[in-house]
Amino acid sequence: MSLSKTDPALHGQPLRDTGATLLTLGGLTAAFGVASCCGLPFLLAMSGVSSAWLGGIALLAAPHRPLLLWVGALCLAAAAALFWRRSAAVCIPGAVCSKPAVRGLTAIGLVAGLALLTIGYLYA
Repeated sequence: MSLSKTDPALHGQPLRDTGATLLTLGGLTAAFGVASCCGLPFLLAMSGVSSAWLGGIALLAAPHRPLLLWVGALCLAAAAALFWRRSAAVCIPGAVCSKPAVRGLTAIGLVAGLALLTIGYLYA
């Protein structure tokens, strides 16, 4: 028996977390750009990792820092909303649901993006 997207048994069930994953990646990228000028090099230097390679990224991202901050915050907020909405539903047997590894990586990406945005905002 094949279940389709229009099957009434799948109504309201999550099929994939593609939207949440893509928004998380976009927010994480924007947050990395925001934090690359000030907070991230300091944090990496404190942990003993070289941060000289961030100089080029910081030069490109610095003029667009306020825009990147807003884009990162909006992407991460939308991804968190989608992620929370999808996790509230239960997947029925036989449906195409997201893999636990993808859900875990998305959750880790959301937390990392929030941390980078916070570091970029506070250490500017």
